[in-house]
Amino acid sequence: MTQASENVVIGVIGGSGLYHLDNLTFVKYVNPDTPWGYPSSPITICSLPSGTSVAFLARHGPGHTITPSSVPSRANIAALKSLGVRVILAFSAVGSLREEIPPGTFCLPTQVIDRTKGVRPTTFFDGSVVAHASFGDPFSMKLVRWLEGEVGKALASDSRGVKLAVDKCIVCMEGPQFSTRAESLMYRQWGGDLINMSVLPEAKLAREAEISYALIATATDYDAWRPHTESVTVSEVFKTLQANAETSRHVAAKVLEGLNALAVQGDILSTEKGSMQYSIMPRSERQQGEDVAKLRFILPEYFPE
Repeated sequence: MTQASENVVIGVIGGSGLYHLDNLTFVKYVNPDTPWGYPSSPITICSLPSGTSVAFLARHGPGHTITPSSVPSRANIAALKSLGVRVILAFSAVGSLREEIPPGTFCLPTQVIDRTKGVRPTTFFDGSVVAHASFGDPFSMKLVRWLEGEVGKALASDSRGVKLAVDKCIVCMEGPQFSTRAESLMYRQWGGDLINMSVLPEAKLAREAEISYALIATATDYDAWRPHTESVTVSEVFKTLQANAETSRHVAAKVLEGLNALAVQGDILSTEKGSMQYSIMPRSERQQGEDVAKLRFILPEYFPE
């Protein structure tokens, strides 16, 4: 095996059930201290067979100890950016709001409906420096379109026969409780196809940090909208969670090498790279030095010493 490179371009964020990438080679743990604190868990640097390094972060911490509303998303994104990560492939267990997306299905959403309640910090720009990032397309569309083909091929080579759904809308709710039946039906009327508790503010913060971000959503249940069936429970979720996690590790192993090569080439990053340059409001003497110093951690090119 080739010696692992220290240049980490790809980050993987694992959700419920996906706490490690055990089919890759462990290199070391790192735990960057950011201006927003430490990440959810020490970040595992793994090596692909070629020697390419990948950073893996468990969103909910070791042993799943962090509730969705308490995930330190700013620290997570800032820590990955500090390692050199330019592309994040995130995984998340989700509920299905559509009959045609049965439990076990993998999905690549392209839109988000925000139903969080303002208890999660959603921006790096919450001090005296103001910015308004573009978020019309909440996921990196160049990355998503590439993943559609590569994840589809990876799933086709998996023995479970898992299907891939694309161009779906995901609702992000607060939790930790699941939806009521009325809420679940409302989300369907709004055009929601999937529901989870984790994609925001993660995707917003990745955009502010100029990181290309895509979510592989893995359906575990039908939420609460189906008539004459029991509402979702943790025991039901666990029926498919472990199988989905195994398939997620299989998919990651299949796509990460090609994704790294594409990221190094650069075109897949072109939409996000430089996108914050004109999103940051003009400098003024009222901007505080400590706020500028924090932002320099993730965007040093716009906040030089």
